[in-house]
Amino acid sequence: MMKKKAGRRPAIHMIDSEAETLANMAVAAEERIPQVSELLLEEIERATLYKAARIPADVVTMLSHVEFVDEANGTSRTVQLVYPKDADIDAGKVSILTLVGAGLIGLREGQSILWPGRDGHRRLLTITRVSREAEAA
Repeated sequence: MMKKKAGRRPAIHMIDSEAETLANMAVAAEERIPQVSELLLEEIERATLYKAARIPADVVTMLSHVEFVDEANGTSRTVQLVYPKDADIDAGKVSILTLVGAGLIGLREGQSILWPGRDGHRRLLTITRVSREAEAA
């Protein structure tokens, strides 16, 4: 079921109210971080939207804890996807307004995405585990 061509973006899912908030944030950040803004807006546009109570449990949403593997080097990381004001890389809190944050939103466990890294190279990221704030405590 997870068959896809390299480089093709997998289907993603988002909470409708989060999508609206994130779109507004992306537009506001357009001049400051144009690449992130553009990529996040593209992801929002192609997402299937759900009410918060109906979003599948294995989907990366805001405040989710996400374990993913960078397939280029096999490195596994666990981060929490947060709003910019709460970002703290030392505490593993990654802003949605970063390349990796915009790439993770809406993915499900088992999905992979080929996504640009800060160094300009594309990275294959695979989601291995998703837990929500209440579940992660």
